[in-house]
Amino acid sequence: MKINEQEIQAITAAQPSPRLDLYAGIHKALRALMADTLLAVGRMDPDDTAERRAVSARVLELLDFCASHVAHENEFVHAAIEARAPGASDAIGYEHEVHLAQIARLRTAVAALSGPAGSDAAAALDLYRSLALFIAENFQHMHVEETAHNAVLWARYTDAELVAIHNTLLASIPPTEMMYTLRWLVPAMHAGERTALLADMQAHAPAPAFAAALDTVRPHLSDAEWAKLTRSLGLPPAPGLVQV
Repeated sequence: MKINEQEIQAITAAQPSPRLDLYAGIHKALRALMADTLLAVGRMDPDDTAERRAVSARVLELLDFCASHVAHENEFVHAAIEARAPGASDAIGYEHEVHLAQIARLRTAVAALSGPAGSDAAAALDLYRSLALFIAENFQHMHVEETAHNAVLWARYTDAELVAIHNTLLASIPPTEMMYTLRWLVPAMHAGERTALLADMQAHAPAPAFAAALDTVRPHLSDAEWAKLTRSLGLPPAPGLVQV
């Protein structure tokens, strides 16, 4: 099954607005993480051993996150699509297999950074270019998911059903991965999205988990963003921080 652009537009226009978007938040996090990591590789001094190791670790974190994201989408989102629109996830499912193969090749490129003396600059450039192409393909891939896949989901599932799918997916994520996700997710969101996400967590998560989430994202928000967030959540402002 394949949905063309005209069908996507027709289905989207027919939906009550806004519909629950399973892709929007996590894709903002992925785009931010990918762009930041690529910049780090581009700035890396290939002659600085400590810097190479630190940036290599960041690239491996990104690759682990991408592989985990593929697994989550395959297990939960694609399963939901196939249950009511058999074949609709085939093209993106194939791209997921391609991405996993690319991730394996990128791990090899990272390992090459610790190769023979004198090869570091060439290895760094190879990694930078390969990672850039991987990210470019992922940006296009995510756009298809946000349009074609959402059209399929919205035509066949209620928002209540989509919430249930989303909650089941979230429950499968280990705490360490969840905190890493929040570190990139919350700063990439706009103010209203941050409030909605963290207000739900404030209402339903254990207090220590909510506090840990705030501690994780605080260093990555500006003072103005943090003041706006704490005010929207009904939290006291940080000492010395002027509310805006």
